[in-house]
Amino acid sequence: MKPKIAQKIISLNHQFYQTFSGEFSDTRMRIQAGVQKIVETLPPYANILDLGCGNGELARVLSRSEHHGSYIGTDFSANLLETASRGLPNDFPAAFYSLDLTTPNWDKQLPALQFDFIFAFAAMHHIPSRKLQKNILQKIRLLLKPNGKFIHSNWQFLNSPRLKKRIQPWEEIGLSAADVDEGDYLLDWRRGGHGFRYVHHFSEEELRALAAETGFLVEESFYSDGKEGNLGLYQVWAAA
Repeated sequence: MKPKIAQKIISLNHQFYQTFSGEFSDTRMRIQAGVQKIVETLPPYANILDLGCGNGELARVLSRSEHHGSYIGTDFSANLLETASRGLPNDFPAAFYSLDLTTPNWDKQLPALQFDFIFAFAAMHHIPSRKLQKNILQKIRLLLKPNGKFIHSNWQFLNSPRLKKRIQPWEEIGLSAADVDEGDYLLDWRRGGHGFRYVHHFSEEELRALAAETGFLVEESFYSDGKEGNLGLYQVWAAA
């Protein structure tokens, strides 16, 4: 994918999440089943970096589960971060940062720490181009403690006949299928207005290849979420 195409797609997603942040947040008032499964395995004093934290529902769940480690949530949407920072106990060690994973030095905006766990739930599938995906993953690896884990989920919308109907032609935003990479899709949004967003559909094999290319080993892979339990592909990575 050419850099100018990737930038156009990034701008599209920025516009979507700024325009529909409220409507999107309304659909994320509880964490997904796969995320809950991960939460139940966390040590109580683990230090967590949550990339693409959205409205902060995970932070609220952690605060109720008596998690005592530090929590840092990041997102590029100011509206979602404002929601995320509300409703947390004063004694819960949380901090939120406005940053964009698609910018070159996003990692430099964080405190000089390494983390036990880095999460990217429903975040990486919004990153266009293999080059940008690899750059982000390489930075994530450096932010992990030696025995840390990178845990992420990616939307498996092709498993849903209903969601497949949301796929739109790239011409809707002035692009063509030749401009984007295999596995890239344009999906529409119809709640509170009409919009478009970019999503990449990752396969297990593609993620394993990305892990190998960026210095990770895939320790666990499972499906969860949705009525059929197959709308999210979760993986646990460790540094190779």
